Amino acid sequence: MSIEYKINAPISAQQFIDVLKRTALGPRRPLDDLACMEAMVTHANLIVTAWDGDLLVGVARSVTDFTYACFMSELAVDEACQRMGIGKELIRLTRSKLGPYCRLRLLAAPSAGDYYPKIGFKPNLRCHELMPGDELK
Repeated sequence: MSIEYKINAPISAQQFIDVLKRTALGPRRPLDDLACMEAMVTHANLIVTAWDGDLLVGVARSVTDFTYACFMSELAVDEACQRMGIGKELIRLTRSKLGPYCRLRLLAAPSAGDYYPKIGFKPNLRCHELMPGDELK
């Protein structure tokens, strides 16, 4: 298997959905809402992908100002291709496009919580979320 990495190469919502279906993130994303998935791909401003031929096997999708903050919304690698360094390379390539002071942030999937500290991420206990339907008090 020879993996090719691409930065900001166009991907379709269907390709994005297909790779997410092959990961633990699939059940936690609105895969049946095509308009939402299209918007997720269209409005991200940094997407790094991993390809095995024509098959998308990994994606790191981020929203960033490239200078101070980068939020990686998804780091997804096809379960059949995990433990091959693809996730680390997606992160490395993402960071290569960020400025020297830019922080890379992500929320770990429950099954991946132990992975990120092993590769150098530091936990941040100050993350807070306002979920859809929640009101400000």
